[in-house]
Amino acid sequence: MSMRHALGAAAAACTLAVLATWTTGPAGARQLADDGVITGVVRSDDGPEAGVWVIAETDDLQTKLVKIVVTDDDGRFLLPQLPDAVYDLWVRGYGLVDSEKTTGRPGDEVALRAVLAPTPRDAAQIYPANYWYSLIEVPDESEFPGTGPNGNGISPAMTSQARWVDRMKQGCQLCHQLGNRITREIDQLDDFDSALAAWDHRVQTGQRGASMNAGMNRFGRERGLQMYADWTERIADGELPPVPPRPSGVERNLVLTMWDWGRPTAYIHDEIVTDKRNPRVNANGPVYSVDAGHGTLVVTDPNAHTSTEIVIPVRDDPATIVSRFPQTQLQPSYYYGDEILWGNDPDELADPHNPMMDGKGRVWMTSTVRGAQGPEWCGEGSDHPSAQWFPMSRTGRRHASYYDPATGEFALLDTCFSTHHLQFGEDPDDTLWFSGSGNVVSWINTRLYDETGDEKAAQGWCPKVLDTNGDGRITRPWNEPGGDVDPTRDTRIGGGFYGVIANPVDHTVWGAETGPFPGRIVRLDRGDNPPETCIAEVYEPPSIENPDVDPALTGHAPRGIDVDRNGVIWTALSGSGHMASFDRSRCRVLNGPEATGQHCPEGWTLYPTPGPQMKGVDDPGSGDFHYYNWVDQFNTLGLGENVPIANGSGSD
Repeated sequence: MSMRHALGAAAAACTLAVLATWTTGPAGARQLADDGVITGVVRSDDGPEAGVWVIAETDDLQTKLVKIVVTDDDGRFLLPQLPDAVYDLWVRGYGLVDSEKTTGRPGDEVALRAVLAPTPRDAAQIYPANYWYSLIEVPDESEFPGTGPNGNGISPAMTSQARWVDRMKQGCQLCHQLGNRITREIDQLDDFDSALAAWDHRVQTGQRGASMNAGMNRFGRERGLQMYADWTERIADGELPPVPPRPSGVERNLVLTMWDWGRPTAYIHDEIVTDKRNPRVNANGPVYSVDAGHGTLVVTDPNAHTSTEIVIPVRDDPATIVSRFPQTQLQPSYYYGDEILWGNDPDELADPHNPMMDGKGRVWMTSTVRGAQGPEWCGEGSDHPSAQWFPMSRTGRRHASYYDPATGEFALLDTCFSTHHLQFGEDPDDTLWFSGSGNVVSWINTRLYDETGDEKAAQGWCPKVLDTNGDGRITRPWNEPGGDVDPTRDTRIGGGFYGVIANPVDHTVWGAETGPFPGRIVRLDRGDNPPETCIAEVYEPPSIENPDVDPALTGHAPRGIDVDRNGVIWTALSGSGHMASFDRSRCRVLNGPEATGQHCPEGWTLYPTPGPQMKGVDDPGSGDFHYYNWVDQFNTLGLGENVPIANGSGSD
């Protein structure tokens, strides 16, 4: 199960370890046992093995526990903070094949035998997925824009190679770790006439087959299928990826601790362990995660090594709530057959997506509260200030809730807007900001809600309107998205935030939008009297399709978003494979008719992330995919303050 948010937080106290000289002899062994330490050396036929992983795992506890460390230059390792149990110990590393398992327990010194890979192909089986995915052959730049089914088979919507790569990332890697064994090989090839036919079937299988199928169509279906079929055929014929480097430097100080959790078919999406604004909240406490597929809150205690589930309630009769998950399949799964895994239990329909913790230790979530019928006061004729400024006719699938560990009770809050991610601001109202609504930026004043319990009065929203006429304020009427542009008016932009973050310096809110290409980040300042004083700004990463910027400094598809204590925005460009920072203070233009996205390349700094390029792609960026990103503002990992972190969906 993914530990995407929890690993760094849950193991914060033991994430970094320095390998030191340890004491031998009876007294030293007793001390190592008391400290929960296993030590040893890894050697192969070539001698000590540096920069390889030593893995300890046990099923003796309620949750499966795995601890991973890296060897030093002399092949030594130290596994810290292990509870008393019997562990299987083994070695994995580039240039090796996985070793046989040896048992040990705290206090032991263990000599582990690493096994050199007999062939390069054997060694490559454990290479990260993005190394294998980099072997895929992307259509040449000269083939874009696509000319459709009667031309080169590439969709005319694919106007550049970068857009094609963006679709490979956001349309495929978004939900799958493409390049792992189960995707780079076809186990059922004998059931089909060709690899192309196997891929045609593959993208239609399972509960999300309709989504995968539609994603393939966006390439130009036949051309996209041919690309993936060619990839798997070349791998079957023996093509290998480049050799990745072994961990070095500070990478060898990391200690990775993982707990198994959730049921076997869990759809655990996000998790939280503390208040982002104060990492001392819930110190040494449990990790809270949400299982979207089963509508539950999963609570894992990394000290007791236990994991439990709590069903998240809904307010309405469950019969009024339609599951987000399709209850039919285009083609049955090879692994689960016709079984519907998610959204089929009428008692588990909350469909939670993202938890965040407040300063009181309460776990706030975006979750379904009711059926499709929203409150009347969201729309036309309402006395709600936000509804008067911008009425909401569609009120979305998810709303808001929180779980209070102190009482064991849930609170359910109906919202006029749809919700997806959520983040707390650092203002006096403890404003909780949301992504997920396509037309508005939305919030809940949690201070007011705590004082009054009035969900209507506590929530607000405003549309994203740019000051394109440059007069410093927003007035109605404005230009609507896709409509005629009147230069004397301001301009509303559509699209919705995926990631969202509040800036601690000026209390503005920022959101990341993965599209339309090349994606963008949006700033919203509510002003003194929202929603009338709300004013938005939009900034796109320098695009390869913009002739006025250096192609070597371009990227696309912001997805996750965070901020450092200085107010600089950080976003992982999931399409191009970058970590990017954006400093608004560098921008020469902030509003007016030119401030529509590509007007501040000077605000961006793009850092290509590690890993190989896609084959045949010369634009900057790696083949990895970054689902989300964070900034360690308070040095919880010991790497320094304001260190940006992006997860590597393809690189583990």
